[in-house]
Amino acid sequence: MHASPVSIGINPISWSNDDIPSLGGETPLATALSEGTEIGYEGFELNSKFPRDPQALGALLGGYGLRLVSGWYSGQLASRSVEAEIAAVGPHLELLARNGATVMVYGEVAGSIQGQRRPLIERPRFASLEQWRGYAAKLDAFAEYTAARGVKLAYHHHMGAYVESPEDIDQLMALTGPQVGLLFDSGHCYMGGGDPLAVLQRHARRVCHVHFKDVRAAVVQRARNEKWSFPDCIVNGTFTVPGDGALNFTALLAVLYAHDYHGWLVVEAEQDPAVAPSYEYAKKGYDHLRQLVADANAQRARATA
Repeated sequence: MHASPVSIGINPISWSNDDIPSLGGETPLATALSEGTEIGYEGFELNSKFPRDPQALGALLGGYGLRLVSGWYSGQLASRSVEAEIAAVGPHLELLARNGATVMVYGEVAGSIQGQRRPLIERPRFASLEQWRGYAAKLDAFAEYTAARGVKLAYHHHMGAYVESPEDIDQLMALTGPQVGLLFDSGHCYMGGGDPLAVLQRHARRVCHVHFKDVRAAVVQRARNEKWSFPDCIVNGTFTVPGDGALNFTALLAVLYAHDYHGWLVVEAEQDPAVAPSYEYAKKGYDHLRQLVADANAQRARATA
């Protein structure tokens, strides 16, 4: 058992990027796993380099003493039925469940422009409240299905997709039931026009998974002014690891602790490893969060003593 309510994990995007495979594409998965373990991370999220056989995945992570945090699932409920989604998710859900992951990152990719060189303002949007309600109803049903198999749906608000802005997050949370968990991503929240602290305070009770990424505020401003695509944001350094940008993770962590969050804090920063060396930045993010978590745990212990 962990004395701490939170564990610190990482997404291998620091080493190799699935959205832009040319960024770190040559880096072997073993490099990410060995370096992540050396730094002190307790677990990894999946990317395209991991094996998809549950037994092989468990053996790989076990060899490094790592746990499976979760794994991104490309959902398409905005354009297909719950039945079709359930049929599509089967192998991925089994992969997660059999390796101890309790949440599944749900990213809506229907209509998404996140991987395209198109201005983010061209992202898809629901045109009416009825469309929102129809989408929410499908999400509710799908989340009930994954929960029955021991894995909670963690909805990832994401740049270039239907749910991007703070208003989108508010609407999604208002129209879905508690079975739909929220993946709170500090960097996407800021880039999407929100105040991460205010958004987290509104929805902390629904948060079941956390991606902690920092932002370089001046680059975000430039991205908005010049109408960048999401790939433009990545290669130009919009995002970075916690402690290297403009966000206050002490305040964000305090909100999570106040709402009794138990789960993962995942360091995730879409950057070019040629510009932001993988090991250096992964360590910087870990060291920053580890200190904040130690401080929060000590404060929690004093409060309950």
